[in-house]
Amino acid sequence: MRTYRLFGAAALVVTALTFVPTVASSGSGAGSAGEYAPVCLPVAVVGVAHCNAIQLLNPAVNWRGTHSSVGASGKGSGGHGGGGGGGSGSNSGPTAGYFPPALQLAYNLTSASSSNGGGETVAIVDAYNDPYAQSDVNTYRGEFGLSTCTTTNGCFSQVNQDGKSKLPASSSSWSEEISLDLDMVSAICPNCHILLVEASSASITDLGKAVAYAAQHADVVSNSYGAAEFSGESSYDSYYSQKVPITVSAGDNGYGVEYPAASPNVTAVGGTTLTSTSGVWTQTVWSGTGSGCSVYEPISKWQPSTSNCGMRTVADTAAVADPNTGVAVYDSFHEPGWLVFGGTSVASPIIASIYALAGAARLSSTVSAGSLYATPSSFNLVTSGSNGGCGDYLCDAGSNYSYPYAGHSLEYNGPTGLGTPNGISGFVGG
Repeated sequence: MRTYRLFGAAALVVTALTFVPTVASSGSGAGSAGEYAPVCLPVAVVGVAHCNAIQLLNPAVNWRGTHSSVGASGKGSGGHGGGGGGGSGSNSGPTAGYFPPALQLAYNLTSASSSNGGGETVAIVDAYNDPYAQSDVNTYRGEFGLSTCTTTNGCFSQVNQDGKSKLPASSSSWSEEISLDLDMVSAICPNCHILLVEASSASITDLGKAVAYAAQHADVVSNSYGAAEFSGESSYDSYYSQKVPITVSAGDNGYGVEYPAASPNVTAVGGTTLTSTSGVWTQTVWSGTGSGCSVYEPISKWQPSTSNCGMRTVADTAAVADPNTGVAVYDSFHEPGWLVFGGTSVASPIIASIYALAGAARLSSTVSAGSLYATPSSFNLVTSGSNGGCGDYLCDAGSNYSYPYAGHSLEYNGPTGLGTPNGISGFVGG
């Protein structure tokens, strides 16, 4: 039985809740149902976000990922170690969850991840402090033969929402989210520098301030959190409209829209179930991913107005998020050791890191997801799976919507947008 600590908008009042994990659907194509638990429970306060990470419990039984063609076990392998690991972590090395080479292979990034990213900085924005962030990410990197990333060598920085050294209160739940985010940047762009910006609280106001700072000091910014949409949310959009790419996780509660994923200038990132058969990677809609039609945000200029949705549609692209096909992560704060995580919190830093590999942040004008829509051939369209019962393309990949854009015929669905990345060419901007 795990204990979660929730922080309200006032930041320093801690409420202890006990959450009993339940059997949840593993999503389309993920095998039988498995037990998993959200790392951060939603807060019933308007304008306060929760992280979008999900821990897979008992990964020895519940992890449904598959071996890749570049190896099945051992440090730096492309697949997983197979078996082992419990809900409370393992200190003997990762035994389940996808490793960096597998993730790079799944998105056709092996070459780019090896050679690109030097001089690029990926910012991670989360709430509260992870006191072991630097040591934990380097445990992960060391396990897979990746270069050290520390404050000493200039690769790693950790600051508060104002860019100062005095860090906010620590949170064991948000620390797991931070470990996940840092590890995914390391997995996809090991040559990138990392800037961790920690907001004073999980309020959209504080998180937005952290994003504004991050955008001035990094080349791309990843956000793995969301709040239920609320009246007045558009007043925060200026935080997320920057001259660098801003990625935001779409949410983990199935069909429905969260903020700031709904903000019209961000890249909203949905989630998939990731498997491989004989070296061929397959992705279907993860049933838990968020998607849909915003209630409050205007339509993005790159999306069409339809009879189903005349407002901002979520998402724009997608990556692995199903906890049953989740990723290996190292964390030493709450449950020390190797864990397996899913949620669209996995997908957002993956997509942010691909932007960095592509060097898209060097554009001089505001960067938005519109650049992705100009290069649809650079994505693998997802054609199966659903995250709800809406009955159309907003929740169903089997009902993809087709429309012309920038001289192309686009195929699109709400849960996964244009699809999953096929290399870096869709992220070079324009």
